[in-house]
Amino acid sequence: MHGAELLDVPQMVWGMDVKVVAAAIVIIAYAILFTEKLNRAVVALLGASVMIFAGILTQAQAFMGIDFNTLALLIGMMMIVGICEKTGIFQYVAIWSAKKVHANPRGILLVLAVVTAFFSAFLDNVTTVLLIVPVTFQITKKLGVPTYPYLLVEIFASNIGGTATLIGDPPNILIGSALNLSFMDFMKELTPIVILCMLVLTVIFDFFFGRRLVSTAQRRNKIMLLQERETIKDPSLLIKSLSVLFLVIIGFISAEHFHIANGTIAMAGGATLLLLYTLGAKHDERDHKVEQIFAIVDWTTIFFFAGLFVIVYGLEVTGVLAMLGHKFIELTEGSVSKASLLIIWVSAIVSGAIDNIPFVATMIPMLKSMEASLGGREAMMPVWWALSLGACFGGNATLIGASANVIVAGMAARQGQPISFLGFMKWSVPITLLTVALATAYIYIQYFII
Repeated sequence: MHGAELLDVPQMVWGMDVKVVAAAIVIIAYAILFTEKLNRAVVALLGASVMIFAGILTQAQAFMGIDFNTLALLIGMMMIVGICEKTGIFQYVAIWSAKKVHANPRGILLVLAVVTAFFSAFLDNVTTVLLIVPVTFQITKKLGVPTYPYLLVEIFASNIGGTATLIGDPPNILIGSALNLSFMDFMKELTPIVILCMLVLTVIFDFFFGRRLVSTAQRRNKIMLLQERETIKDPSLLIKSLSVLFLVIIGFISAEHFHIANGTIAMAGGATLLLLYTLGAKHDERDHKVEQIFAIVDWTTIFFFAGLFVIVYGLEVTGVLAMLGHKFIELTEGSVSKASLLIIWVSAIVSGAIDNIPFVATMIPMLKSMEASLGGREAMMPVWWALSLGACFGGNATLIGASANVIVAGMAARQGQPISFLGFMKWSVPITLLTVALATAYIYIQYFII
């Protein structure tokens, strides 16, 4: 989001202060989003339309508020992941990993947690759980052990693991794009605390569940007899997919040296893999394949982001976020350390209650407005990392805190093993409090002591 200070915004609309109208539009939109009564993309696009109809923004100004780099990054990665998914590589890794621990239920619990966290760092969390959970049901059924602890640890691991990289979780994509941060910036700053939290998570689950997960030798043998190679549906496409994914990751890492936006790299990777996927196919088949991949792209999320950017931009240009920023500076007495600690806990609490995407989208321009007062971008970086950690880790707090949680709960219910809201919180709240406390200590030691 850029150029807000250059816009000519009316002082009054509909006979009211423009700040009041902009704030009312956002509050109503967010309240509707919270109820989940309407599709979130519809709510965001209607909210954006009202911003324009009210005269707060023109259509041209609304487009200025949309972060097209974020949208390009999301679309490109969705295309790549959609094609990769067709190869069966994710199921291969899950079965291969289970066999590596000799189908020991206790070992599989830890292995699936690590695999989920790793995939979540490079794919989006929803895709990761959609691929891992069906394999989990298959494995636990053969072993005759309860699926519940495996699903729980996979939810937590997906949200923690996704925090490690630029592309792992939507809040990171938003922050990275707004601040022009590189893939390596996220890896360097956030991966250490993610690894520590994953270690703590696996130790806790091993302590509470590991010893109780026991299976017979006969049942374990059923897992050992599974042929992971049979899950690879298209070896040729697998080579193409992994090659493009590898090049895209290398592109992200080296992008800062060539001054190429991450969105461009993801889009180029998506288009290249789409070309390789359809190469040699007949005209009708080729078009069908392209349409199939475009259908995999989560357009609801893309349009939700687009509408959300416009809504938040309306808040930004009217000065509402700058005003909130000044209040925040007063509250933290202009201290970066106090701001960081407050942001990480507020982000975690709010992200547990509502979707973390609109929260982070709103916080970004507000925090940007505070940078000059808090010593500039470099001095403010601990606050930005605190926003990322709080929003991503906070998604673990409730069953509606992150999209991956909702997806796993839905899949479990369809399998006749529902996860209750309060039953989930018995584990999620302590895990969230512990990981956020560790992240707080990490931020404080990393930036304010060392």
